[in-house]
Amino acid sequence: MKKVLILCTGNSCRSIIAEALINAELGGCVEAKSSGVKASGKVNPNAKKLLEQKEIWRDEYRSKVLEEVIDEEFDLVVTVCDHAKESCPMFPKPVEKLHMGFEDPDGQSFEAFEKTYAQIKEKLLPEVEKRLCRV
Repeated sequence: MKKVLILCTGNSCRSIIAEALINAELGGCVEAKSSGVKASGKVNPNAKKLLEQKEIWRDEYRSKVLEEVIDEEFDLVVTVCDHAKESCPMFPKPVEKLHMGFEDPDGQSFEAFEKTYAQIKEKLLPEVEKRLCRV
């Protein structure tokens, strides 16, 4: 099983949505975790509501600081915001990195969360599948 880390600034919206989508859609070949370079400590209520509506929410999803996962071995680290890309730390072991930025829906309407979800599903999922699921 391959492992991917989705990295964002606050780990409350985009990275949580990507983590849940990857685990729901590609769970047979890859396990996703998410973290924030400056984690907010909470999942945005609209992100949680959306994932519950899509029936892919897990109670284990939460906002985590990078220090919680930095020592784990990942096959791929994906940054989903420019700030995370710029401040992406060095990992103990070399790891492939991919940047794919998405607009932050925080503070916007529920429809903005649906749009971000659709963009992550359309753009990020195929790229993760291509890099980690196909031999």
